Amino acid sequence: MDSINKRRSIRKYKPQPVDKKIINEIISAGLLAPSAKNRQPWKFIVYTDRHKDELLAEMEKGLIKTKEKLSGLPDSENMFSDAFNTLRIMREAPVIIMVLNTNGGSPFAPADTFSRITEICDSLSIGAAVENMLLKATELGIGTLWIANTSYAYNELVNYIGTTAQLTGAVALGYADEAPNPRPRKSIDDAVEYR
Repeated sequence: MDSINKRRSIRKYKPQPVDKKIINEIISAGLLAPSAKNRQPWKFIVYTDRHKDELLAEMEKGLIKTKEKLSGLPDSENMFSDAFNTLRIMREAPVIIMVLNTNGGSPFAPADTFSRITEICDSLSIGAAVENMLLKATELGIGTLWIANTSYAYNELVNYIGTTAQLTGAVALGYADEAPNPRPRKSIDDAVEYR
């Protein structure tokens, strides 16, 4: 419970690099997560230094392209303001881990019912793996941010990565340069219904 209570989404990082041994310890915690039918559909690609810079340059291109395409949608200004802020955070973090679903394909491709159900189950499995990683990082004194704004630059990122696997998101890692207060949470009465 200690790591669960202490975990925070970190949006400011120190420039200090994270040792590969620590990164591997964090990812190893993810590999211990439960998965549907033991498919273990996850793959983690770690980016640092110039490789991270190149990856995020592609993300920026994708964000600009998508913003131009969707600029007329309601609330698009807030949506893209948040996405570009996430890009800024990713540039500051020393480590970015791209999270792939090795059984999934492009979210833009049609899928039959069985494939969609498998994709949902695998997404839940990957979520469990990412949460394990966030908690292990907290235990080791490493700050994290679980990122979904990669979806606004999906094609550019998978092309840069060179994969046909489904990109489900990313995790930023680094030594925190902030100590945010806990965010409000629903009470158990608001979140749970017994029948």
